[in-house]
Amino acid sequence: MSDWDCSYDFVCIGSGGGGLVAALRAADAGRSALVIEKQPLIGGSTAMSGGMVWIPNNPLMEVDGVLDAYDHGMAYFEEVVGEAGPGSSRERRDAYLTGGPRMVSFLRERGMRFRRCAGYPDYYDNRKGGSAEGRSIEGVPYDARRLGEWRHKLQPGLAESVGLAAMTEELPHLMHFNRSARAFGVAMRVGIRTQLAKLRRRPLLTNGSSLVGQLVELAVARDVPIWLDSSLEGLVVEDGRVTGVWIDRDGTTTTVAAGQGVLLAAGGFAHNKELRLRHGGDQHATGEWSISNPGDTGEVLALAMALGARTDLLDEAWWLPVPSAYFGMSALNSARQRAHTIYVDEAGNRFCNEANSYVEVGKAMFARDRNTRAVPCWLVFDDNYRRRYAHSRTSIGRLPSAWLDSGEIKKADTVEDLASACGIDPGGLAATVERFNAHAAKGIDPYYGRGESRYNRHLGDPGHKPNPALGPLDRAPYYALQIFPGDVGTCGGLVTDEHARVLGADGQPLPGLYATGNITATVMGRAYPGAGASIGNTMVFGFLAAEHACGHGATPVA
Repeated sequence: MSDWDCSYDFVCIGSGGGGLVAALRAADAGRSALVIEKQPLIGGSTAMSGGMVWIPNNPLMEVDGVLDAYDHGMAYFEEVVGEAGPGSSRERRDAYLTGGPRMVSFLRERGMRFRRCAGYPDYYDNRKGGSAEGRSIEGVPYDARRLGEWRHKLQPGLAESVGLAAMTEELPHLMHFNRSARAFGVAMRVGIRTQLAKLRRRPLLTNGSSLVGQLVELAVARDVPIWLDSSLEGLVVEDGRVTGVWIDRDGTTTTVAAGQGVLLAAGGFAHNKELRLRHGGDQHATGEWSISNPGDTGEVLALAMALGARTDLLDEAWWLPVPSAYFGMSALNSARQRAHTIYVDEAGNRFCNEANSYVEVGKAMFARDRNTRAVPCWLVFDDNYRRRYAHSRTSIGRLPSAWLDSGEIKKADTVEDLASACGIDPGGLAATVERFNAHAAKGIDPYYGRGESRYNRHLGDPGHKPNPALGPLDRAPYYALQIFPGDVGTCGGLVTDEHARVLGADGQPLPGLYATGNITATVMGRAYPGAGASIGNTMVFGFLAAEHACGHGATPVA
Protein backbone atom coordinates (compact mmCIF):
# COMPACT_ATOMS: atom_id res chain seq x y z
CA MET A 1 0.00 0.00 0.00
CA SER A 2 1.21 3.50 -0.72
CA ASP A 3 -1.44 5.46 1.11
CA TRP A 4 -1.00 4.45 4.76
CA ASP A 5 -2.66 6.71 7.31
CA CYS A 6 0.34 6.34 9.64
CA SER A 7 3.45 4.24 9.98
CA TYR A 8 5.33 2.56 12.82
CA ASP A 9 8.16 0.06 12.92
CA PHE A 10 6.46 -2.40 15.26
CA VAL A 11 2.71 -2.67 15.92
CA CYS A 12 1.47 -4.61 18.96
CA ILE A 13 -2.14 -5.80 19.01
CA GLY A 14 -3.14 -6.12 22.67
CA SER A 15 -2.11 -4.16 25.76
CA GLY A 16 -1.35 -6.95 28.24
CA GLY A 17 2.11 -7.89 29.46
CA GLY A 18 3.22 -9.27 26.10
CA GLY A 19 2.22 -6.25 24.02
CA LEU A 20 3.59 -3.68 26.46
CA VAL A 21 6.92 -5.43 26.99
CA ALA A 22 7.35 -5.86 23.24
CA ALA A 23 6.64 -2.19 22.58
CA LEU A 24 9.15 -1.16 25.24
CA ARG A 25 11.83 -3.45 23.80
CA ALA A 26 11.25 -2.05 20.33
CA ALA A 27 11.35 1.53 21.57
CA ASP A 28 14.56 0.85 23.48
CA ALA A 29 16.08 -0.39 20.24
CA GLY A 30 15.33 2.96 18.66
CA ARG A 31 12.25 1.79 16.77
CA SER A 32 8.80 3.38 16.76
CA ALA A 33 6.18 1.18 18.40
CA LEU A 34 2.39 1.33 18.71
CA VAL A 35 0.10 -0.55 21.12
CA ILE A 36 -3.49 -1.15 20.03
CA GLU A 37 -6.23 -2.22 22.48
CA LYS A 38 -9.83 -2.92 21.46
CA GLN A 39 -11.25 -2.32 24.94
CA PRO A 40 -11.62 1.08 26.62
CA LEU A 41 -9.25 -0.06 29.39
CA ILE A 42 -5.62 -1.10 29.21
CA GLY A 43 -3.93 -4.22 30.53
CA GLY A 44 -6.05 -7.16 29.37
CA SER A 45 -5.73 -10.44 31.23
CA THR A 46 -2.40 -9.39 32.76
CA ALA A 47 -4.00 -6.52 34.67
CA MET A 48 -6.76 -8.80 35.96
CA SER A 49 -4.33 -11.47 37.14
CA GLY A 50 -2.28 -12.06 40.27
CA GLY A 51 0.62 -10.48 38.40
CA MET A 52 3.21 -13.13 39.22
CA VAL A 53 5.80 -13.94 36.55
CA TRP A 54 7.42 -17.39 36.55
CA ILE A 55 11.02 -17.13 35.33
CA PRO A 56 13.56 -19.86 36.16
CA ASN A 57 17.04 -18.65 37.13
CA ASN A 58 15.83 -15.05 37.31
CA PRO A 59 18.09 -12.23 38.55
CA LEU A 60 16.20 -11.80 41.83
CA MET A 61 16.97 -15.38 42.75
CA GLU A 62 20.65 -14.68 42.16
CA VAL A 63 20.51 -11.56 44.34
CA ASP A 64 18.97 -13.58 47.18
CA GLY A 65 21.46 -16.40 46.79
CA VAL A 66 18.83 -18.94 45.70
CA LEU A 67 20.50 -21.54 43.52
CA ASP A 68 19.00 -22.24 40.11
CA ALA A 69 20.34 -22.94 36.64
CA TYR A 70 19.33 -23.32 33.02
CA ASP A 71 19.76 -27.10 33.26
CA HIS A 72 17.38 -27.24 36.22
CA GLY A 73 14.75 -25.31 34.34
CA MET A 74 15.07 -27.50 31.25
CA ALA A 75 14.89 -30.67 33.35
CA TYR A 76 11.74 -29.32 34.98
CA PHE A 77 10.15 -28.62 31.58
CA GLU A 78 10.97 -32.15 30.45
CA GLU A 79 9.63 -33.68 33.66
CA VAL A 80 6.44 -31.65 34.12
CA VAL A 81 5.48 -30.47 30.63
CA GLY A 82 6.85 -33.44 28.71
CA GLU A 83 5.97 -33.93 25.06
CA ALA A 84 3.45 -31.20 24.32
CA GLY A 85 3.60 -30.45 20.61
CA PRO A 86 5.36 -27.77 18.55
CA GLY A 87 4.41 -24.90 20.84
CA SER A 88 6.67 -26.36 23.50
CA SER A 89 9.57 -27.45 21.33
CA ARG A 90 13.08 -27.74 22.70
CA GLU A 91 13.98 -24.53 20.84
CA ARG A 92 11.11 -22.58 22.40
CA ARG A 93 11.93 -23.89 25.88
CA ASP A 94 15.52 -22.82 25.35
CA ALA A 95 14.34 -19.37 24.24
CA TYR A 96 12.15 -19.06 27.34
CA LEU A 97 14.87 -20.13 29.75
CA THR A 98 17.52 -17.85 28.23
CA GLY A 99 15.26 -14.94 27.30
CA GLY A 100 13.35 -14.80 30.59
CA PRO A 101 16.23 -13.69 32.81
CA ARG A 102 17.35 -11.18 30.15
CA MET A 103 13.85 -9.74 30.01
CA VAL A 104 13.72 -9.28 33.80
CA SER A 105 17.11 -7.55 33.73
CA PHE A 106 15.95 -5.31 30.89
CA LEU A 107 12.84 -4.21 32.79
CA ARG A 108 14.66 -3.67 36.09
CA GLU A 109 17.31 -1.55 34.39
CA ARG A 110 14.57 0.62 32.91
CA GLY A 111 12.99 1.23 36.31
CA MET A 112 10.54 -1.59 36.99
CA ARG A 113 10.53 -2.82 40.56
CA PHE A 114 9.94 -6.48 41.32
CA ARG A 115 9.97 -8.55 44.48
CA ARG A 116 10.85 -12.21 44.58
CA CYS A 117 7.99 -14.32 45.91
CA ALA A 118 10.26 -15.96 48.46
CA GLY A 119 9.14 -19.41 49.51
CA TYR A 120 6.28 -19.62 46.98
CA PRO A 121 7.18 -23.03 45.51
CA ASP A 122 6.93 -24.28 41.96
CA TYR A 123 3.70 -26.23 41.55
CA TYR A 124 5.66 -29.48 41.23
CA ASP A 125 8.59 -28.65 43.46
CA ASN A 126 9.06 -32.33 44.35
CA ARG A 127 9.63 -33.31 40.71
CA LYS A 128 12.99 -33.28 38.91
CA GLY A 129 14.22 -29.72 38.39
CA GLY A 130 11.53 -28.22 40.62
CA SER A 131 12.27 -25.40 43.05
CA ALA A 132 10.90 -25.44 46.57
CA GLU A 133 12.05 -21.83 46.99
CA GLY A 134 10.10 -20.82 43.90
CA ARG A 135 10.88 -18.96 40.68
CA SER A 136 8.07 -16.38 40.72
CA ILE A 137 8.41 -12.62 40.98
CA GLU A 138 5.81 -9.83 41.10
CA GLY A 139 5.64 -6.06 40.97
CA VAL A 140 5.93 -4.13 44.24
CA PRO A 141 3.02 -1.98 45.48
CA TYR A 142 2.91 0.89 43.01
CA ASP A 143 1.59 4.42 43.43
CA ALA A 144 -1.08 4.88 40.75
CA ARG A 145 -0.64 8.66 40.83
CA ARG A 146 2.51 8.18 38.76
CA LEU A 147 0.29 7.28 35.81
CA GLY A 148 -1.43 10.63 35.54
CA GLU A 149 -4.39 10.44 33.15
CA TRP A 150 -3.75 6.72 32.55
CA ARG A 151 -4.56 5.90 36.17
CA HIS A 152 -8.27 5.58 35.44
CA LYS A 153 -7.75 3.67 32.20
CA LEU A 154 -6.41 0.47 33.77
CA GLN A 155 -8.39 -2.76 33.65
CA PRO A 156 -9.59 -3.43 37.25
CA GLY A 157 -7.44 -6.04 38.95
CA LEU A 158 -7.43 -8.65 41.69
CA ALA A 159 -6.71 -6.24 44.55
CA GLU A 160 -9.82 -4.23 43.74
CA SER A 161 -12.03 -7.27 44.28
CA VAL A 162 -10.18 -8.22 47.48
CA GLY A 163 -10.34 -4.66 48.81
CA LEU A 164 -6.81 -4.74 50.23
CA ALA A 165 -3.44 -3.58 48.93
CA ALA A 166 -2.14 -7.14 49.13
CA MET A 167 0.56 -8.70 47.02
CA THR A 168 -0.28 -12.06 45.52
CA GLU A 169 2.35 -13.85 47.59
CA GLU A 170 0.62 -12.50 50.71
CA LEU A 171 -2.82 -13.87 49.87
CA PRO A 172 -2.28 -17.41 51.27
CA HIS A 173 -1.36 -15.84 54.61
CA LEU A 174 -4.39 -13.55 54.56
CA MET A 175 -6.59 -16.60 54.05
CA HIS A 176 -5.22 -18.10 57.26
CA PHE A 177 -4.70 -15.00 59.39
CA ASN A 178 -6.34 -16.79 62.35
CA ARG A 179 -4.31 -19.98 61.97
CA SER A 180 -0.71 -18.95 62.74
CA ALA A 181 1.32 -16.09 64.18
CA ARG A 182 3.15 -15.59 60.91
CA ALA A 183 -0.07 -15.43 58.89
CA PHE A 184 -1.51 -12.95 61.39
CA GLY A 185 1.61 -10.81 61.06
CA VAL A 186 1.32 -10.73 57.28
CA ALA A 187 -2.37 -9.83 57.53
CA MET A 188 -1.52 -6.97 59.90
CA ARG A 189 1.14 -5.71 57.49
CA VAL A 190 -1.34 -5.71 54.62
CA GLY A 191 -4.00 -4.01 56.73
CA ILE A 192 -1.62 -1.27 57.86
CA ARG A 193 -0.36 -0.76 54.32
CA THR A 194 -3.93 -0.43 53.05
CA GLN A 195 -5.00 2.02 55.75
CA LEU A 196 -1.89 4.18 55.45
CA ALA A 197 -2.41 4.39 51.70
CA LYS A 198 -5.98 5.57 52.27
CA LEU A 199 -4.93 8.14 54.88
CA ARG A 200 -2.24 9.48 52.58
CA ARG A 201 -4.58 9.36 49.60
CA ARG A 202 -1.96 7.24 47.88
CA PRO A 203 -3.71 4.71 45.63
CA LEU A 204 -1.61 1.56 45.63
CA LEU A 205 -1.67 -0.93 42.80
CA THR A 206 -0.65 -4.53 43.45
CA ASN A 207 -0.85 -7.84 41.57
CA GLY A 208 -1.38 -7.52 37.81
CA SER A 209 -2.31 -3.86 38.23
CA SER A 210 1.18 -3.08 39.52
CA LEU A 211 2.76 -4.96 36.63
CA VAL A 212 0.70 -3.19 33.99
CA GLY A 213 0.87 0.18 35.74
CA GLN A 214 4.65 0.13 35.78
CA LEU A 215 4.81 -0.99 32.14
CA VAL A 216 2.42 1.80 31.09
CA GLU A 217 4.51 4.40 32.91
CA LEU A 218 7.62 3.23 31.06
CA ALA A 219 5.80 3.14 27.72
CA VAL A 220 4.44 6.66 28.14
CA ALA A 221 7.90 7.89 29.12
CA ARG A 222 9.25 6.42 25.87
CA ASP A 223 6.48 8.12 23.86
CA VAL A 224 4.89 4.83 22.89
CA PRO A 225 1.31 5.64 21.81
CA ILE A 226 -1.45 3.40 23.17
CA TRP A 227 -4.73 3.41 21.26
CA LEU A 228 -7.76 2.31 23.26
CA ASP A 229 -11.18 1.46 21.79
CA SER A 230 -9.35 0.37 18.64
CA SER A 231 -9.97 -3.06 17.14
CA LEU A 232 -8.03 -5.00 14.54
CA GLU A 233 -10.10 -5.37 11.37
CA GLY A 234 -7.52 -7.03 9.14
CA LEU A 235 -3.89 -7.81 8.43
CA VAL A 236 -2.37 -6.23 5.34
CA VAL A 237 -0.36 -8.75 3.30
CA GLU A 238 1.86 -7.63 0.42
CA ASP A 239 3.99 -10.03 -1.58
CA GLY A 240 3.45 -12.70 1.07
CA ARG A 241 4.50 -10.50 3.98
CA VAL A 242 2.39 -8.86 6.70
CA THR A 243 3.18 -5.18 6.31
CA GLY A 244 0.50 -3.50 8.35
CA VAL A 245 -3.00 -3.55 9.82
CA TRP A 246 -6.47 -2.14 9.34
CA ILE A 247 -7.76 -0.66 12.60
CA ASP A 248 -11.32 0.39 13.42
CA ARG A 249 -10.79 3.52 15.51
CA ASP A 250 -13.72 5.72 16.48
CA GLY A 251 -15.78 4.12 13.75
CA THR A 252 -13.24 4.93 11.07
CA THR A 253 -10.87 2.50 9.38
CA THR A 254 -7.24 3.54 9.84
CA THR A 255 -4.42 1.87 7.96
CA VAL A 256 -1.19 1.48 9.90
CA ALA A 257 2.06 0.37 8.31
CA ALA A 258 4.30 -1.92 10.36
CA GLY A 259 7.76 -1.75 8.86
CA GLN A 260 9.38 -4.38 11.08
CA GLY A 261 6.38 -6.52 11.94
CA VAL A 262 3.05 -6.99 13.68
CA LEU A 263 2.77 -8.73 17.07
CA LEU A 264 -0.52 -10.44 17.95
CA ALA A 265 -0.84 -10.32 21.74
CA ALA A 266 -4.62 -10.01 21.87
CA GLY A 267 -5.49 -12.98 24.08
CA GLY A 268 -7.36 -16.15 23.24
CA PHE A 269 -11.01 -17.10 22.77
CA ALA A 270 -12.31 -17.95 26.24
CA HIS A 271 -15.60 -16.13 25.60
CA ASN A 272 -16.14 -17.41 22.06
CA LYS A 273 -18.67 -20.20 22.48
CA GLU A 274 -18.57 -21.25 18.82
CA LEU A 275 -14.79 -21.71 18.74
CA ARG A 276 -14.75 -23.51 22.07
CA LEU A 277 -17.42 -25.97 21.02
CA ARG A 278 -15.65 -26.55 17.70
CA HIS A 279 -12.22 -27.17 19.19
CA GLY A 280 -12.87 -28.27 22.77
CA GLY A 281 -12.82 -32.02 22.21
CA ASP A 282 -13.22 -33.89 25.49
CA GLN A 283 -12.63 -30.66 27.42
CA HIS A 284 -16.05 -29.39 26.42
CA ALA A 285 -16.23 -25.92 27.95
CA THR A 286 -18.29 -23.18 26.34
CA GLY A 287 -16.93 -20.22 28.28
CA GLU A 288 -19.88 -19.99 30.64
CA TRP A 289 -17.65 -20.63 33.65
CA SER A 290 -14.72 -18.55 32.44
CA ILE A 291 -13.58 -15.60 34.53
CA SER A 292 -11.13 -14.41 31.91
CA ASN A 293 -10.72 -10.99 30.37
CA PRO A 294 -14.05 -9.98 28.75
CA GLY A 295 -12.15 -9.10 25.58
CA ASP A 296 -11.00 -12.71 25.15
CA THR A 297 -13.23 -13.36 22.14
CA GLY A 298 -10.94 -14.74 19.45
CA GLU A 299 -11.35 -12.41 16.47
CA VAL A 300 -7.62 -11.81 16.11
CA LEU A 301 -6.89 -15.54 16.25
CA ALA A 302 -9.43 -16.09 13.46
CA LEU A 303 -7.71 -13.48 11.27
CA ALA A 304 -4.36 -15.24 11.63
CA MET A 305 -5.91 -18.65 10.97
CA ALA A 306 -7.42 -17.25 7.78
CA LEU A 307 -3.86 -16.51 6.59
CA GLY A 308 -3.01 -20.19 6.94
CA ALA A 309 -1.37 -20.08 10.35
CA ARG A 310 -0.74 -23.42 12.03
CA THR A 311 -2.54 -24.06 15.35
CA ASP A 312 -2.29 -26.47 18.26
CA LEU A 313 -3.73 -27.05 21.75
CA LEU A 314 -7.02 -25.37 20.82
CA ASP A 315 -8.81 -27.57 23.37
CA GLU A 316 -6.65 -26.29 26.21
CA ALA A 317 -7.10 -23.53 28.78
CA TRP A 318 -5.70 -22.24 32.04
CA TRP A 319 -8.31 -24.21 33.99
CA LEU A 320 -9.47 -22.98 37.38
CA PRO A 321 -11.99 -25.02 39.43
CA VAL A 322 -14.60 -22.57 40.75
CA PRO A 323 -17.91 -22.70 42.61
CA SER A 324 -21.02 -21.05 41.25
CA ALA A 325 -20.73 -17.35 40.39
CA TYR A 326 -23.16 -16.86 43.28
CA PHE A 327 -20.21 -17.01 45.70
CA GLY A 328 -18.13 -14.37 43.93
CA MET A 329 -14.58 -14.00 45.29
CA SER A 330 -15.18 -16.10 48.40
CA ALA A 331 -12.54 -18.30 50.01
CA LEU A 332 -14.41 -21.34 48.70
CA ASN A 333 -12.30 -20.92 45.56
CA SER A 334 -9.32 -22.30 47.48
CA ALA A 335 -11.10 -24.69 49.85
CA ARG A 336 -9.64 -27.70 48.02
CA GLN A 337 -6.19 -26.73 49.33
CA ARG A 338 -7.21 -26.64 52.98
CA ALA A 339 -7.70 -29.45 55.46
CA HIS A 340 -11.04 -31.30 55.88
CA THR A 341 -12.09 -31.13 52.21
CA ILE A 342 -12.27 -33.46 49.21
CA TYR A 343 -13.50 -33.36 45.61
CA VAL A 344 -15.71 -36.24 44.47
CA ASP A 345 -17.51 -37.30 41.30
CA GLU A 346 -21.14 -38.40 41.01
CA ALA A 347 -20.18 -41.87 42.22
CA GLY A 348 -18.75 -40.37 45.40
CA ASN A 349 -15.12 -41.12 44.51
CA ARG A 350 -12.09 -38.86 44.65
CA PHE A 351 -10.23 -38.53 41.37
CA CYS A 352 -7.20 -36.25 41.87
CA ASN A 353 -4.86 -34.47 44.26
CA GLU A 354 -7.21 -31.61 45.07
CA ALA A 355 -4.37 -29.36 46.31
CA ASN A 356 -2.32 -29.51 43.11
CA SER A 357 -2.19 -26.99 40.28
CA TYR A 358 -5.59 -25.58 39.34
CA VAL A 359 -4.88 -26.45 35.70
CA GLU A 360 -4.21 -30.07 36.64
CA VAL A 361 -7.35 -30.33 38.76
CA GLY A 362 -9.50 -28.78 36.03
CA LYS A 363 -8.14 -31.26 33.50
CA ALA A 364 -8.77 -34.11 35.94
CA MET A 365 -12.44 -33.10 36.13
CA PHE A 366 -12.79 -33.45 32.35
CA ALA A 367 -10.83 -36.71 32.29
CA ARG A 368 -13.05 -38.29 34.97
CA ASP A 369 -16.19 -36.96 33.30
CA ARG A 370 -15.58 -39.24 30.31
CA ASN A 371 -16.63 -42.18 32.50
CA THR A 372 -18.34 -40.77 35.59
CA ARG A 373 -19.91 -37.35 35.85
CA ALA A 374 -17.43 -34.90 37.34
CA VAL A 375 -18.40 -31.72 35.47
CA PRO A 376 -19.48 -30.38 37.81
CA CYS A 377 -17.89 -32.28 40.66
CA TRP A 378 -18.59 -31.71 44.36
CA LEU A 379 -16.56 -30.07 47.10
CA VAL A 380 -17.35 -31.92 50.34
CA PHE A 381 -16.28 -30.67 53.77
CA ASP A 382 -17.20 -31.12 57.40
CA ASP A 383 -17.85 -28.90 60.40
CA ASN A 384 -14.15 -28.83 61.27
CA TYR A 385 -13.64 -26.85 58.09
CA ARG A 386 -16.61 -24.59 58.78
CA ARG A 387 -15.34 -23.72 62.27
CA ARG A 388 -11.68 -23.11 61.43
CA TYR A 389 -11.59 -20.83 58.41
CA ALA A 390 -12.54 -17.52 56.92
CA HIS A 391 -15.12 -18.04 54.18
CA SER A 392 -15.41 -14.44 53.06
CA ARG A 393 -14.16 -11.06 54.30
CA THR A 394 -17.02 -10.84 56.81
CA SER A 395 -17.56 -14.48 57.65
CA ILE A 396 -15.09 -16.40 59.84
CA GLY A 397 -15.96 -19.73 61.42
CA ARG A 398 -19.52 -19.71 60.13
CA LEU A 399 -21.16 -19.98 56.76
CA PRO A 400 -23.36 -17.05 55.81
CA SER A 401 -26.99 -18.06 56.28
CA ALA A 402 -27.78 -16.76 52.80
CA TRP A 403 -25.42 -19.36 51.33
CA LEU A 404 -27.30 -22.17 53.03
CA ASP A 405 -30.74 -20.68 52.40
CA SER A 406 -29.96 -20.35 48.69
CA GLY A 407 -29.50 -24.09 48.30
CA GLU A 408 -26.10 -23.55 46.70
CA ILE A 409 -24.57 -25.35 49.69
CA LYS A 410 -26.09 -28.63 50.82
CA LYS A 411 -25.99 -29.59 54.51
CA ALA A 412 -26.76 -32.88 56.28
CA ASP A 413 -26.06 -34.67 59.55
CA THR A 414 -24.59 -37.75 57.86
CA VAL A 415 -22.38 -38.34 54.84
CA GLU A 416 -25.05 -40.58 53.31
CA ASP A 417 -27.79 -37.98 53.69
CA LEU A 418 -25.50 -35.33 52.20
CA ALA A 419 -24.85 -37.58 49.21
CA SER A 420 -28.57 -38.13 48.65
CA ALA A 421 -29.20 -34.37 48.73
CA CYS A 422 -26.55 -33.87 46.05
CA GLY A 423 -27.41 -36.77 43.77
CA ILE A 424 -24.15 -38.52 44.70
CA ASP A 425 -24.06 -42.28 45.33
CA PRO A 426 -24.40 -42.53 49.17
CA GLY A 427 -22.45 -45.76 49.52
CA GLY A 428 -19.68 -44.49 47.30
CA LEU A 429 -19.25 -41.25 49.24
CA ALA A 430 -19.38 -42.99 52.62
CA ALA A 431 -16.67 -45.46 51.54
CA THR A 432 -14.51 -42.66 50.12
CA VAL A 433 -14.73 -40.60 53.31
CA GLU A 434 -13.89 -43.64 55.44
CA ARG A 435 -10.80 -44.45 53.35
CA PHE A 436 -9.70 -40.83 53.20
CA ASN A 437 -10.10 -40.28 56.94
CA ALA A 438 -8.03 -43.30 57.92
CA HIS A 439 -4.98 -41.79 56.24
CA ALA A 440 -5.71 -38.06 56.49
CA ALA A 441 -5.65 -38.25 60.28
CA LYS A 442 -2.01 -39.33 59.92
CA GLY A 443 -1.27 -36.61 57.38
CA ILE A 444 -0.88 -38.87 54.36
CA ASP A 445 -2.75 -39.55 51.11
CA PRO A 446 -1.54 -42.83 49.59
CA TYR A 447 -4.00 -42.53 46.69
CA TYR A 448 -3.11 -39.14 45.19
CA GLY A 449 -0.19 -37.78 47.21
CA ARG A 450 -1.98 -34.72 48.54
CA GLY A 451 0.15 -32.81 51.00
CA GLU A 452 3.45 -34.34 49.87
CA SER A 453 4.81 -31.34 47.97
CA ARG A 454 5.97 -28.09 49.48
CA TYR A 455 3.47 -26.33 47.21
CA ASN A 456 0.54 -28.30 48.66
CA ARG A 457 1.63 -27.50 52.20
CA HIS A 458 2.37 -23.84 51.43
CA LEU A 459 -1.23 -23.17 50.43
CA GLY A 460 -2.68 -25.28 53.23
CA ASP A 461 -3.56 -24.41 56.82
CA PRO A 462 -0.34 -23.45 58.67
CA GLY A 463 -2.00 -24.25 61.99
CA HIS A 464 -3.09 -27.77 61.07
CA LYS A 465 -1.01 -30.78 62.13
CA PRO A 466 0.47 -33.07 60.98
CA ASN A 467 -0.19 -31.89 57.41
CA PRO A 468 -1.44 -28.41 56.42
CA ALA A 469 -3.19 -29.78 53.33
CA LEU A 470 -4.95 -32.79 54.86
CA GLY A 471 -7.54 -33.36 57.55
CA PRO A 472 -10.28 -35.97 58.05
CA LEU A 473 -13.96 -35.26 57.45
CA ASP A 474 -15.20 -36.59 60.79
CA ARG A 475 -17.30 -33.89 62.41
CA ALA A 476 -20.98 -33.47 61.57
CA PRO A 477 -22.77 -31.75 59.99
CA TYR A 478 -21.37 -32.17 56.50
CA TYR A 479 -21.55 -29.76 53.57
CA ALA A 480 -21.19 -29.87 49.79
CA LEU A 481 -21.35 -27.54 46.81
CA GLN A 482 -20.80 -27.90 43.08
CA ILE A 483 -17.47 -27.05 41.47
CA PHE A 484 -17.16 -26.15 37.78
CA PRO A 485 -14.12 -26.20 35.45
CA GLY A 486 -13.72 -22.47 35.02
CA ASP A 487 -10.70 -20.86 33.43
CA VAL A 488 -8.75 -17.63 33.25
CA GLY A 489 -8.24 -17.91 29.51
CA THR A 490 -7.53 -20.33 26.71
CA CYS A 491 -3.89 -21.21 26.04
CA GLY A 492 -3.90 -22.87 22.64
CA GLY A 493 -3.74 -21.23 19.25
CA LEU A 494 -1.06 -20.10 16.83
CA VAL A 495 2.12 -22.15 16.66
CA THR A 496 5.18 -19.91 16.89
CA ASP A 497 8.91 -20.54 16.79
CA GLU A 498 11.62 -19.52 19.26
CA HIS A 499 11.50 -15.95 17.91
CA ALA A 500 7.70 -15.81 18.34
CA ARG A 501 7.20 -15.85 14.56
CA VAL A 502 3.85 -17.30 13.52
CA LEU A 503 4.28 -20.50 11.53
CA GLY A 504 2.24 -21.56 8.54
CA ALA A 505 0.86 -25.01 7.84
CA ASP A 506 4.18 -25.91 6.17
CA GLY A 507 6.10 -25.06 9.34
CA GLN A 508 7.67 -21.95 7.80
CA PRO A 509 7.29 -18.46 9.34
CA LEU A 510 4.66 -16.12 7.96
CA PRO A 511 6.90 -13.10 7.25
CA GLY A 512 6.21 -10.03 9.35
CA LEU A 513 3.80 -11.77 11.75
CA TYR A 514 4.59 -12.53 15.41
CA ALA A 515 2.43 -13.69 18.30
CA THR A 516 2.61 -14.21 22.04
CA GLY A 517 0.42 -15.03 25.01
CA ASN A 518 -2.94 -16.77 25.06
CA ILE A 519 -3.39 -16.45 21.32
CA THR A 520 -0.57 -18.99 20.91
CA ALA A 521 0.05 -22.63 21.75
CA THR A 522 1.89 -21.98 25.00
CA VAL A 523 5.41 -23.16 25.74
CA MET A 524 3.95 -24.56 28.98
CA GLY A 525 2.06 -27.17 26.96
CA ARG A 526 -0.74 -28.84 28.91
CA ALA A 527 0.79 -28.15 32.32
CA TYR A 528 1.21 -25.19 34.65
CA PRO A 529 4.71 -25.27 36.15
CA GLY A 530 4.44 -22.40 38.63
CA ALA A 531 2.72 -19.20 39.67
CA GLY A 532 2.84 -16.75 36.78
CA ALA A 533 3.62 -19.24 34.02
CA SER A 534 1.01 -17.72 31.68
CA ILE A 535 2.23 -14.15 32.21
CA GLY A 536 5.82 -15.29 31.89
CA ASN A 537 4.92 -16.89 28.57
CA THR A 538 3.39 -13.74 27.11
CA MET A 539 6.03 -11.32 28.42
CA VAL A 540 9.08 -13.37 27.41
CA PHE A 541 7.93 -14.10 23.87
CA GLY A 542 6.74 -10.52 23.42
CA PHE A 543 10.25 -9.43 24.39
CA LEU A 544 11.85 -11.93 21.99
CA ALA A 545 9.49 -10.99 19.16
CA ALA A 546 10.54 -7.34 19.41
CA GLU A 547 14.22 -8.26 19.46
CA HIS A 548 13.88 -10.39 16.35
CA ALA A 549 11.72 -7.88 14.49
CA CYS A 550 14.11 -5.05 15.29
CA GLY A 551 17.02 -7.08 13.96
CA HIS A 552 20.38 -5.37 14.10
CA GLY A 553 18.70 -2.28 15.54
CA ALA A 554 18.25 -4.04 18.89
CA THR A 555 20.85 -2.90 21.38
CA PRO A 556 22.20 -5.69 23.60
CA VAL A 557 20.61 -6.01 27.02
CA ALA A 558 23.17 -5.85 29.81
